[in-house]
Amino acid sequence: MVKILAAGLWVCLVTLGAVYFSVHMATAPAEVSEEDAKKAKLELVRGESITIPMIADGSVRGYFLGRISFMMDKEKIKGVELPLTELMTDELFTLLIGNKMVDISNMASFDVAAFREKIKTDINAHLGEGFVEEVLVEQLDYMSKDDVRATSEGTAKPPAKPVKVIEGDKVEEPAKSGH
Repeated sequence: MVKILAAGLWVCLVTLGAVYFSVHMATAPAEVSEEDAKKAKLELVRGESITIPMIADGSVRGYFLGRISFMMDKEKIKGVELPLTELMTDELFTLLIGNKMVDISNMASFDVAAFREKIKTDINAHLGEGFVEEVLVEQLDYMSKDDVRATSEGTAKPPAKPVKVIEGDKVEEPAKSGH
């Protein structure tokens, strides 16, 4: 009888110890890496698709097709209506047409990192420092005026393919929480 009571007491103590240890480990604060903490403070702000005409010698020569999104500081953009489409259109006009960062005849010379950094710097200059943490170029293509015309008239066989300026980043929508 004493052996049965001792065995039962032993099983209870081991079970209580295991439950305490598992609850303690489950509620212990997890170590969060610096990179994960930084990402948790950011929010994806999707950009719209925009078309920018390339003008040379007083006429349209082609079109840049672009879509650029941003990783922005959640706290800074809370409750702020951002004119991102207008700012992005203005910025791309300046970089692609005004500064001519893209040379259609020499695509290999295009510096994607400098392009992203310039967009980030200029948008932050408009909105305030620290709004934009990262620029995500989803699409940046070029189509000549002749390709656009042939495609719209249905004479291009097969339809004209745009020139890839940047092989864009795949931007996923963040998972929606059930809150």
